[in-house]
Formats: sequence, C-alpha cells, structure tokens
Amino acid sequence: MKIIGVAGGTGSGKTTVVKKIVEALPPHYVAVVPLDSYYNDTSDMTDAERKAINFDHPDAFDWELLNKHVRQLKAGEAVEQPTYSYILSNRLPETVHVEPKPVILIEGIMTLVNKELRDMMDIRIFVDTDSDERLIRNIQRDVVERGRTVDMVIDRYLKVLKPMHEQFIEPSKKYADIIIPLGGENKTGINILKTYIEKVVR
Repeated sequence: MKIIGVAGGTGSGKTTVVKKIVEALPPHYVAVVPLDSYYNDTSDMTDAERKAINFDHPDAFDWELLNKHVRQLKAGEAVEQPTYSYILSNRLPETVHVEPKPVILIEGIMTLVNKELRDMMDIRIFVDTDSDERLIRNIQRDVVERGRTVDMVIDRYLKVLKPMHEQFIEPSKKYADIIIPLGGENKTGINILKTYIEKVVR
C-alpha cells in the first residue's frame, strides 16, 4: 500500500486534482481520506464558540483520530471516517465506511503540516496556485455552497485565510516531493500521478 498526501491552500485545486485522478482509475485502486472530515468534534461547545473556531489552524483538526485511521488502513483494516458539516460547525452522526485499497490519497490544506502523518506518506504533493486565483475560487465556492456574501468571504480571507496560509500552509511546501502548479488545470501533473498509481497497483 502507498500513502499519498495532497496539500495546498484553500481554493488551490487540490480537491480537483484528487477527483480527476480517482475518476481516471478503476474504483478499487484508490481510497480518498479528506482532511476536512477530521475537524475536531465540537459537541461540547456552544454555537458561539463553534462560530469562533479558526478552521485554518492546525489545532482545528483531530490529528490523533486521523493518524489512527491511516495506520489502520495501512494495516489492512477498514475505518469509519467521520463526516463534518460546515453549516453546523460540527460532526454529523453519519460516518463513511472506508476500505483499505492499494493507494490511500489524503487531501487537505494541512496534510503536510503534521509530522506523524507526513512520515507515513510515500509521496507528498503540494498543489500550488496563485493567491488571487485562490481568492476568486473561495468567493465562488463560499457564496454558492456556504451561503456567505462576497464581503464576508473577502473579510475572512484577509483576517484568517491569508495569515494562516502564510504561517502554516505555504511553509509546508518544503516537505513536498512534487509541486503541481495550477491545480486541476495541470493535466501533465495529474497524468504523472495517475501513471504512478497504475504502476503501484499492477
């Protein structure tokens, strides 16, 4: 089994890269573990406390559970992956059953930040996209999917996303074995990864 980590800033296109790789391969080749599913359980918090969470800080994630699940998958055991609601800012009761497969793709903004997780990876990838492009994608996504206004998204970008990106995400690029510019538009980078996975499985 190979563990591949895919990191990059919010709106960089890393989810699109992973989606295109998965779509180009048979379903039994790859299992995807999204970092977004592993935000901390906030059941013991008030609504006000939940709304104050900085989701772009490493402390927002349940690294212990994520690392445990990756170890279990590596050992050939299935896991029950949590699901998270951005609207409720908390986990949902439902879980996603994930079976071990020849390749595990772990995808998220902080995927290369945690050393224990990073050390389990065979390949570390950073999806690198211009900050202006990432801001535009954030506006498009958050307005449509999360009911935010343009002003809310820009305000959050300036106060939270940009400083957290500069403090945690951008520095994690130094751990990457491969850097993919332009995200999902980089067909060559995606094809290289697809070919690598095919060779691993065969």
